[in-house]
Amino acid sequence: MNNRIAAIDIGTNSFHLVIIELLPDGKFKLLDKQREVMRLGISSGDNLNKISASETKKAIEILRSYKKLAEHYGAIIRAVATSAVREAYNKDKFIKSVKEKLGIDIEVIDGRTEAKMIFYGMSQALDIKTKKVLCIDIGGGSSEFIYADNNVPIVTESVKIGAVRLSKKFFPDFILTDEAIKACHSYIYAQLSYVRSLIENKKIEQVVGASGTIVAAAILIQEKFKKPKVKSLNELSFNSEELEEIYKEILSKKFPSERKKILGMEEKRADIIPAGLIILKSIFDLFSINNITISEYALREGIVLDTIKNFSNAIIEAG
Repeated sequence: MNNRIAAIDIGTNSFHLVIIELLPDGKFKLLDKQREVMRLGISSGDNLNKISASETKKAIEILRSYKKLAEHYGAIIRAVATSAVREAYNKDKFIKSVKEKLGIDIEVIDGRTEAKMIFYGMSQALDIKTKKVLCIDIGGGSSEFIYADNNVPIVTESVKIGAVRLSKKFFPDFILTDEAIKACHSYIYAQLSYVRSLIENKKIEQVVGASGTIVAAAILIQEKFKKPKVKSLNELSFNSEELEEIYKEILSKKFPSERKKILGMEEKRADIIPAGLIILKSIFDLFSINNITISEYALREGIVLDTIKNFSNAIIEAG
């Protein structure tokens, strides 16, 4: 196996690339990483059920640049797609187009596999292997929940609530109303009832969060409360009171143009951040979370670790 791996995460809100080199001690060194905001399945209707021709064209352009980077580093490519692609009725056409134009095979994973891979990444980033942890990843199309004890994932669930999906459903023009905010909260509570039943009686020693909405919230809180700068996302955390403050501030801004002016706001996230924060606030309330720690690693690093594990298993079976 080539000791350089290029992991591509084809998400609903963005495409991520991480290129690593596997070291002899089993650890890996980051060689490069890229992120492009690229929304799939947003062109029609409430659901993420169609990838348009224009979305396919843009996706191929991004993936072409990722492939060139991978070739530059001499890395093998593993591309994994999540919520938007797995739900699109024309996903086969999308996958075929990418294969024909770029020679990249896209692997569409189910929600539970996605949750497990996210946990692999998180457990590499933070010292959580001996703890009882609740891990949360809020994406564009879905949110993943993992409860793990001593590095063993016991609960791995994916729920169809994400910042892009719920923006489409409740704030299609990205303008906030009290009625839509209330309806969004109610919908999330209903969607999370099953996951809550699986986790509510379990002891939780630490809560870990990753990806777009949670990282964006952490950065907004850093700016609002003038916290010291950090070298790594793994050094970030925030509590329920801090989340409450940023939640109120964001949701008081009716229009994306107003939200863009908030210190620490990523311009391309200003439209969907309200839906993301409503999801996060609902999770904090439902699971009685007081504090959350950020993991710099998530799905893409999990793809790397899963690829390494699969290769190791193949060697054992061949031997």
